[in-house]
Amino acid sequence: MSTDTAPVFALDRALLRRRCERAAGTVDGADVLAREVARRMDERLDYIRIAPRRILDLGCGTGADLARLSARFPEASVLAADFSPAMLARAGARTRANTTGGRGLLDRLFGRHPATPLPHLVADAAALPLARASLSLIWSNLMLPALTDPLPVFKEAHRSLEVGGLLMFSTLGPDTLRELRATLPTTHGERVHRFIDMHDLGDALVQAGFSDPVMDMEVLTLTYTDLDTLFADLRACGARNAATNRPRGLSGRSGWQAARAAYERLRKDGRLPATFEIIQGHAWKTAAKTTDDGRSIVRFQPRHGGR
Repeated sequence: MSTDTAPVFALDRALLRRRCERAAGTVDGADVLAREVARRMDERLDYIRIAPRRILDLGCGTGADLARLSARFPEASVLAADFSPAMLARAGARTRANTTGGRGLLDRLFGRHPATPLPHLVADAAALPLARASLSLIWSNLMLPALTDPLPVFKEAHRSLEVGGLLMFSTLGPDTLRELRATLPTTHGERVHRFIDMHDLGDALVQAGFSDPVMDMEVLTLTYTDLDTLFADLRACGARNAATNRPRGLSGRSGWQAARAAYERLRKDGRLPATFEIIQGHAWKTAAKTTDDGRSIVRFQPRHGGR
């Protein structure tokens, strides 16, 4: 925050979990944005050389990205983690269905099996029940908006990755839902979730120990027939404002009607726009230069062919 008097932004994690629990049965019908972002993340892997042995889908939701990861890296074990038991239960069911029903004729005839998924884990992203250096790739699609501060999660990802491992993620930037932010009543606090700036994410990656973070931003615009359909999609995904200082009620009928009228003035070609600032990033874990207590690490390489 820029001033000491500004309110401290924090998310209500218990509320976020309850909303995700309720959304587990509806998100798959409303996650068009997450599916498009996953496709774009997957395209980025075309240009990254990595052959992971063990992959974690961090914040996997209902597991929609697990088949994509298994198809790209068929020799890898794919692990899923989420803080919502209901989401994870659906991810497990999806994985079992894909594993038992998705094998081709030759696989069945010759007894070939895809890489067996590791157990799905109900876990906090900042405290994973995994050994140090046990992962080769961490994939996280639109999980970061559920965090007040990404640094503890980035540190935990760095701990869990082996040297040469890759963290790859997507999140939402500050321009997300800018139309909604501009038109909703602002009395009694902000009504739209805040999102972390790309540069702050890059700084947090470096602070967590990652090397050479690469960050990109692009803007996607979804369109809706009416405002209620946008709200329905946000509710279906569990993606409503969960700030601890969020307003607890509406601002009166007149304020709400004024907000709807203001949003209506944005209508173009019969549709209402909703902007999403998509941030994609990746960073590598390289060999440490210092110990955990700050002492420098000196590595000696044997000399060959000489004394």
